[in-house]
Amino acid sequence: MQITLLKGKTALVTGSTSGIGLGIAKALAEQGANIVLNGFGDVEGPRAEIAALGVKVAYHGADMSKPTEIADMMAYAAAQFGQVDILVNNAGIQHVARIEDFPTEQWDAIIAINLSSAFHATRLALPAMQKANGGKGWGRIINVASAHGLVASAEKSAYVASKHAIVGLTKVTALENATSGVTCNAICPGWVLTPLVQKQVDARAAAGGISNEAATAQLLGEKEPSLQFTTPAELGALAVFFCSPAGNNVRGVAWNMDGGWTAQ
Repeated sequence: MQITLLKGKTALVTGSTSGIGLGIAKALAEQGANIVLNGFGDVEGPRAEIAALGVKVAYHGADMSKPTEIADMMAYAAAQFGQVDILVNNAGIQHVARIEDFPTEQWDAIIAINLSSAFHATRLALPAMQKANGGKGWGRIINVASAHGLVASAEKSAYVASKHAIVGLTKVTALENATSGVTCNAICPGWVLTPLVQKQVDARAAAGGISNEAATAQLLGEKEPSLQFTTPAELGALAVFFCSPAGNNVRGVAWNMDGGWTAQ
């Protein structure tokens, strides 16, 4: 049976056609929220999955590195559903190289998509959130950071910098809206078995001439004491908590769901 905690609300989730973003979008839809999807690749499959949950679903293909397209996406969402009540800034990319070898165009792209896109979407979503609920405000901004928003790893300078900055942006957004009904929090996952991570496992297996299972154990063993992946569904459940009445006074946190990664 569908629970309708978020019935009548609209959630926009960036980078939501697969992986973590889709998991969060589905969890919010299961609570009755209408969904605006964004991302590349297969669109019809995710759209059908969300629609099957009995909510309205729309899609905008904004390139999250381009502020004008982000503005168009936010305007589209408002035109479709009235306003964005829940904004999940999830879009992100990665590139691995030492600092002295890091391509400048990759640095710029990672900062634009992982960090600046969240700023642009947030600044455009806030005015309507602040006016909601008779001027008392209601809104939820959830930034998908990373364990790398709390600790670092070598050869990931742009990713680590962008995710640390997302945690900082989360805190400022929370403080600026602390006396209203608008909250902002960050989720910091460890390893999540998304298609992108599966490619890393496959590459490790091929390079080492080992099985996929052995490569998975290696990957997890280096960072994650639980030796298990966090799932998109688990991250979605945390997002639902942030949106629930129990999350009303949870403000500015960077909530790690990382199997003990950052506890070490």
